[in-house]
Amino acid sequence: MNISSTAFEEGGMIPSKYTCDDINISPPLRWEGVPEETKSLALINDDPDAPMGTWVHWVVYSINPSITSFEENVPTDGTLPNGIKQGRNDFGNLGYGGPCPPGGTHRYFFKLYALDIALDAPEGLTKAELLRKMEGHILAEAQLMGKYSRK
Repeated sequence: MNISSTAFEEGGMIPSKYTCDDINISPPLRWEGVPEETKSLALINDDPDAPMGTWVHWVVYSINPSITSFEENVPTDGTLPNGIKQGRNDFGNLGYGGPCPPGGTHRYFFKLYALDIALDAPEGLTKAELLRKMEGHILAEAQLMGKYSRK
């Protein structure tokens, strides 16, 4: 399985439009190679370089495996029209919250998980709650890492 973005390359700098320094919208993402037996997908975006420990920027789940991409600027609604659910990030909001490091260059990981179950969960899960529900059900995973440093 592979995940990529047209906005930045693996290990590259994330453009400021996807951060708190600009319009703070989610970047476009595309994935391929999802196993045939996948029942749903989940996505977690976090920053392991945050001073207080890993900071969660985006939690998304109940993604139908027929979906192969997100356009930029996914709405921050808890439940999207196609049934996708969004969890709570560490800013305390539903949906995407872009990079906003207090200093230095941080790494931001977009981790995609193929699951052998269709998650029956309400919107608003935290990363920890989602990881518990996914335990023992991950068929494959892929990740994309981008960096950001505030000016």
